[in-house]
Amino acid sequence: MSVNNILEIFYILMGIIMIFASIESFRDKENSARIGTGLFWLILGIIFAVGKYLPNVVIGLLIVLIGILSLMKQIKVGKIKEVNKEIAERSAKKLGGWLFFPSVVLAILSILISEFTNLGGQVGIGIASVVALILAMIISKADAKTTYHDSERMVRSVGTAGVLPQLLATLGVIFTASGVGDVTAKTISGIFPVGNHLLGVVLYCVAMVIFTMIMGNAFAAFAVITAGIGVPFIVAQGGNAAVVAAIGMTAGYCGTLMTPMAANFNSLPVALMEMKDNLGVIKQQVPIALTMLVIQIILMYFLAF
Repeated sequence: MSVNNILEIFYILMGIIMIFASIESFRDKENSARIGTGLFWLILGIIFAVGKYLPNVVIGLLIVLIGILSLMKQIKVGKIKEVNKEIAERSAKKLGGWLFFPSVVLAILSILISEFTNLGGQVGIGIASVVALILAMIISKADAKTTYHDSERMVRSVGTAGVLPQLLATLGVIFTASGVGDVTAKTISGIFPVGNHLLGVVLYCVAMVIFTMIMGNAFAAFAVITAGIGVPFIVAQGGNAAVVAAIGMTAGYCGTLMTPMAANFNSLPVALMEMKDNLGVIKQQVPIALTMLVIQIILMYFLAF
């Protein structure tokens, strides 16, 4: 079985879990937008599960429908059945350190599969996740019903923020393919002179931060900004390409700390911890991010040349 076929199996599994979330969303009579929320998860589940077999036009229409539901504010988390705190605390005391065993197995197994097989990181994470889930069910002695509700509850708790990484990855591909990097390079070269090492480093690092904040992902910003600014303003002027790439990516992560677009890091914790301030995580990270940015600029200037 090829890597793509294995990945397709995991996409189908993810789609099924989203369909579980849609079923419970439709059942949530306390949610004023239960129909729209249910449709959102149902459409997303269909795209993940069988999107490969649907015409591109159909997929496009389904995505537009999701956008309309969001525009009409018909997607809400709704009422999610809470875990019984007494049972949770009793189970936690009983399991002790074994509670973290599935998470440790997930991390180690995914790395081993990625490094020592030809399956790659994505398949590694998929296989490790299934193994970790099975271990969690065995250790906690959870039945299928509990696993079902815990899975759909997690998906619904995360909400639409769980879709953001896929959208941002697509945005990065579009930016690169449309030549945004070339346009950026021409615009900046017309304003700032090429040849000043310090200026080039500052422009590159700051641009990585800004584009990462827009895209929510330093990987998506890296290809665009490195091609448009990093190469002509630093590497072409004698900068060490390896140093520029490594530190430039780290500079981009400073932007990750300061944007709600980085859902995994900034929006997801807000949702899971039910914080009242949607920007609470970001506000705590901004001073650290700005300090790190200055350090990255200094390091690149002295190490790249």
